[in-house]
Amino acid sequence: MRARFTLPSGSIAALDNSEALPAGPHPVVLLTPGYTGSKEDFRPLLRPLADAGYRAVAIDQRGQFESEWASEPAGYTLQALAEDLCQLAVELAPAESRVHLVGHSFGGLVGRAAVLAKAELFDSFTLMGSGPAAVTGQRRTLLDVGELALAERGMAGLWSQLEFSAQADSKYADSSPALRAFLRTRFMATDPVGLQVMGQELRTVADRTAELAATGLPMLVLHGESDDAWTPTVQADMARRLGAAHAVIAAAAHSPAVENPGATLRALLDFWQSLR
Repeated sequence: MRARFTLPSGSIAALDNSEALPAGPHPVVLLTPGYTGSKEDFRPLLRPLADAGYRAVAIDQRGQFESEWASEPAGYTLQALAEDLCQLAVELAPAESRVHLVGHSFGGLVGRAAVLAKAELFDSFTLMGSGPAAVTGQRRTLLDVGELALAERGMAGLWSQLEFSAQADSKYADSSPALRAFLRTRFMATDPVGLQVMGQELRTVADRTAELAATGLPMLVLHGESDDAWTPTVQADMARRLGAAHAVIAAAAHSPAVENPGATLRALLDFWQSLR
């Protein structure tokens, strides 16, 4: 079910599986997408989570796809986006529990900022394909090239650049025409100012792993076996430093919820059930 949440910062678009749940209280999962992602990145998990008894709400972050754009660039900083997650957690949490927070990639950095600000709002935190600090390697290069393309040729030019880069990758797999059309529509609906500010955050964010560990919140580090953003080695080390559970998803790279939703679902459920 499509839903909208009205926050002080504006309207947030979401997918909410609550209609598939029986009446009564249920634990809540808040799913936060990455840099150029959206709520649809979690769609393969929503019905299975309902079947397992969890209400799951996947959002477009501020400025992404169908959510309202920020009124100024400062609205896209990690701290500003984290405030949205905190407000959503207050709205979603049933009286007897809090929220299981899941952040994918850049969404993991936003989630980390939310936990550091108000850990008491959350029952657990899962970093999915996310890292401890600024992104490096090929992903950093793509950010730098993309920033130039956006400045010189706008969103359409940047989309063409991203398509060219993806097709040049040896791991590129062609998508259906319908999926390609959706991905382009989603991208073109994104605020270009948001891309600039979020991209700068990805390039400069500091390592706050020690602070995150000090919250004492139960955590899971989950990533694909061939993640090409933050490497599996970097994420495994982050899990060790956090004292977190650690799950490696086979046959997956940077988007395990899409690439191997069954294994991703099992890892999430095993983690949450271990907390009871």
